[in-house]
Amino acid sequence: MSLFNMGEKAYLMLADGQVFEGRSFGAKGTVIGEVVFTTGVTGFQETLTDPSYYGQIVTQTFPLIGNYGVNSQDNESAKSYVSGYIVREWCNAPSNFRCEGNVNDFLIEHNIIGIHNIDTRRLTRIIREVGVMNGVITTEDVYAKKDELLEKIRAFSVRDAVRSVTNSDTLTYTPDEKKFRVVLFDFGYKRNIRQELVKRGCEVIVVPAYTTAEEVKAIAPDGIMFSNGPGDPAENVEIIDNIKEIEKLGIPIFGICLGHQLMALANGGKTEKLKYGHRGANQPVIDIESGLTYVTSQNHGYAVIGDSIDPSVGHVSHINANDKTCEGIRYTSVNAFTVQFHPEAHGGPLDTSYLFDDFVKTMSKK
Repeated sequence: MSLFNMGEKAYLMLADGQVFEGRSFGAKGTVIGEVVFTTGVTGFQETLTDPSYYGQIVTQTFPLIGNYGVNSQDNESAKSYVSGYIVREWCNAPSNFRCEGNVNDFLIEHNIIGIHNIDTRRLTRIIREVGVMNGVITTEDVYAKKDELLEKIRAFSVRDAVRSVTNSDTLTYTPDEKKFRVVLFDFGYKRNIRQELVKRGCEVIVVPAYTTAEEVKAIAPDGIMFSNGPGDPAENVEIIDNIKEIEKLGIPIFGICLGHQLMALANGGKTEKLKYGHRGANQPVIDIESGLTYVTSQNHGYAVIGDSIDPSVGHVSHINANDKTCEGIRYTSVNAFTVQFHPEAHGGPLDTSYLFDDFVKTMSKK
């Protein structure tokens, strides 16, 4: 069966009224979200289960998705958080020794509405030139409801993102040989962050996003990890206030992605929304101290404004080689360092996994 003949008709409409006609896959219905693109060649299952994509319709720029299938081991969270999914083609006959199913069935299982057989190259060019914009995927007649849908699209925004993805329970993960105890804040964390810590002998206590300094102190950790997560970082006023108190505990801190942004905001820095963000596994980052350039995995639409960090508080440690935005901060006022990219990078690359070793060394010195 031809890929282009599979599924009923589906539509993608952007906030400016442009309509893409394609074919439906995954679940049926209508969904509104912020349309973004990611450049990863592999790691589509990790993308689908990354909580940082909450509220977003994700476009894969690589033209064929699903050729190695899905499995039960590569999920980054317990469910899929993307609002919708856009691909050029999906593979209905995946082949890999770890394969347990195909991407279409995965989307149906997680109730994710998808569209394929559209020009994803053209769509990506629009987002790059205009910037991210809201859109709708629907299996209904988009033209019959165009004005109504456009009104809803333009009114949409991603709100309460962290509150929507964080777990309300505290969970403990213990390695065979325990060396350290780390509190991992769940702002929408990816499982491989936890696994990288456990692999290095850390007992990981995963706590809800709104855990206070007093609650952290009662756990008596050797280190604190602020995780990745979705949404506008400045929206999280309560968490930012908590971080200000958590810093006073004097416990080593490592922040990733949203954790990096929240830490900057707690220390007087500012954030900004990027035109179309950094999403994919091929983002070049320069380590200013060593001069080395690393290939990194990233997924964010906001960035810390490097110049907004007071020199008495810390300094920019990494920058993006493409647009020179801030990719890391080393703090001098507190025992902490943070990065915008993902050193755990389950789908690769693994260039910056050494940062977990640096975190362990910091805890050892303490």
